[in-house]
Amino acid sequence: MDLATLIGLIGAFAFIIGSMVNSGGISIFIDAPSVMIVLIGSLFVVMMKYNLKQFLGAVKIGAKAFMFKIDKPEELIDQSVNMADAARKGGFLALEEAQIGNSFMQKAVDMLVDGHDGDVVREALEKDIALTEQRHKTGIGIFKSLGDVAPAMGMIGTLIGLVAMLSNMDDPKSIGPAMAVALLTTLYGAIIANMVALPIADKLQLRMSEELLNRNLIMDAVLAIQDGQNPRVIEGFLKNYLGEKQRQIDTTDGE
Repeated sequence: MDLATLIGLIGAFAFIIGSMVNSGGISIFIDAPSVMIVLIGSLFVVMMKYNLKQFLGAVKIGAKAFMFKIDKPEELIDQSVNMADAARKGGFLALEEAQIGNSFMQKAVDMLVDGHDGDVVREALEKDIALTEQRHKTGIGIFKSLGDVAPAMGMIGTLIGLVAMLSNMDDPKSIGPAMAVALLTTLYGAIIANMVALPIADKLQLRMSEELLNRNLIMDAVLAIQDGQNPRVIEGFLKNYLGEKQRQIDTTDGE
């Protein structure tokens, strides 16, 4: 569970709802037609930009902003060094007994054990990484599209409300309430875009960066093991994937 995403979302809505309550009650900010124009309308517009499978998969993709398990790079480095030691002592077949929790690393090690050429291993892993990046970008694009479309649909709803209001100018008492309803669609569009869609898109972008970093680390580690490099040398260049502060901590621990 990503607490930052959950706390941020709940906190933002709590402050907005609290402001609404203090501004005359939550009921004056609720209008069913406005919700339909902005929310349902935005979803249909976004659906036009993608195929149905991609669109329906957006919910599962969006869930990664809240629940996403990823290996720590330093743990992958330690495991890679251990596998390099095992390979030097017992050959690549010794890696069959390695307990590997990462599916991408398992795939890479299986290719190593099967005796594939280094170029074949690199090509297969790079293809896997590229396809993973493409899938992530599709999910990010869906939420960014929703963030772009929702405010525009809110403006469309506002214009519809203004037209309806202006057509009833002979009743001055109805102008105020009608104007309030017209502005609600703009409010809904801003909320959907800036409090839901765009933050989720940014968090998915972070998830993609983390996963791609891990996969590139694993690919470099496996290819280095295949080349028969010294485990300490492998550990040294894999630590380039860590931040400077983390590298300093690991160096201190090693001393």
